Amino acid sequence: MSARRRLLVVPAALALLLTAACSNSSGGSGGGSGSAAALTGDCAAYQPYAGHSGTKVTMFASILSPESDNLEKSWADFSRCTGIKISYEGSNDFESQLPVRVTGGNAPDFAIIPQPGLLAQMVKTGKVVKPPAATVANEEKWSPVWKTYGSVNGTFYAAPMSANMKSLVWYSPKTFAQAGYAVPKTWADLMALSDRAAKAGAGKPWCGGIASGTATGWPATDWLEEVVLGSYGGEVYDQWVNHQVKFGDEKITTAMQTVAGWMQNPAWVNGGYGDVKSIATTTFQDAGAPILTGKCLMLQQASFYKAQWPANTKVAPDGDVFAFHLPAVNPAVANPVEGGGEFLAAFASRPEVQAVQNYLSSSDWAGSRVKTATGWVSANQGVDKSLYTDAIDRLSADALTDPAATFRFDGSDLMPAGIGAGQEWKSLTAWFAEGQSIQKVASDIDGAWPQ
Repeated sequence: MSARRRLLVVPAALALLLTAACSNSSGGSGGGSGSAAALTGDCAAYQPYAGHSGTKVTMFASILSPESDNLEKSWADFSRCTGIKISYEGSNDFESQLPVRVTGGNAPDFAIIPQPGLLAQMVKTGKVVKPPAATVANEEKWSPVWKTYGSVNGTFYAAPMSANMKSLVWYSPKTFAQAGYAVPKTWADLMALSDRAAKAGAGKPWCGGIASGTATGWPATDWLEEVVLGSYGGEVYDQWVNHQVKFGDEKITTAMQTVAGWMQNPAWVNGGYGDVKSIATTTFQDAGAPILTGKCLMLQQASFYKAQWPANTKVAPDGDVFAFHLPAVNPAVANPVEGGGEFLAAFASRPEVQAVQNYLSSSDWAGSRVKTATGWVSANQGVDKSLYTDAIDRLSADALTDPAATFRFDGSDLMPAGIGAGQEWKSLTAWFAEGQSIQKVASDIDGAWPQ
């Protein structure tokens, strides 16, 4: 295992994640030529990236509309001023298609990679280009731990872009108020609320969806990760990610039984869509929709799910939907928080590619991204924290920077890509879709682990 995968994320390091900083500078040259025509007016800020008008770069990621619409807005002024067109493509098949494209000689200029394990796989192909000096210079704006996630065997390859809070439960404050439900503070309270809601018969307490193209299954890995972290704490979680504790270990199979009692309980799921098996065919984007119609009460999903609610949905503590922190399964585990992130990797070194790479690693771009979207938190410390005016973003930022939190990065994202973005997705999907036994699921994943 690499040093990256053995990393223990301590709260003190995490607390740096979103700390406000005074400087919002772009952090160096954008790769533009010294003779580039001077940009004027509101375009003057993009002078470090000028000199490449009329060029195009391609970008490939798993981010789909409507979330990708805001992503493209975040660099619209950059493109207008510099003349560099960023041609974006989002796909549900990103994790399977990226290796095919890269090894087939059809790599995009950029990929936004959410799994450090997949980044490591791509680096092994020899096709990932190390970042230019101006991108590396922006590292002062990242917490050291986030640079580590964008590194492979100690070498930095991919600048961190986003951070997200995964330990959330979405619900309808209006529905809770009408039914007399209180937001649960403990796992026992959450399970009791689920039982109460199921017996009330107005709708199922939980909805869920794990369908996501060739990435189908990833939300189920989050459910298992939340339970492992919330049951045993960070040390066991780290050992599990490193396969020192195997999926077949009693601790992990017990965690799977906890997940089954929660998200495979036929009396509790899948409100608005069907039975337990329907979770495997419901897309994660659509999973929460029945909350708005009262057909289901809650959805466990990350902060980025906010982008999936219709535009006229009021997301607020007194609104149509909001979210609360998923409680620890074991009260002895202090405030478990699972997070994820995205990293920008380049497969080309043309000057216009480097200009875009430098801009997208800067505090300037991160601030623009925050302004164009909610449900998105930056991994860049140079972002003025006052920009987070959205209640979910503030909740997420507070949780991610809580010094008392037991924080860990998404486990499947840290595992080798063939496991975390491969066999585990496949096996957990079969667990929901086919009712495969916990023992079979654990055995298949352990058996696929690289030797």
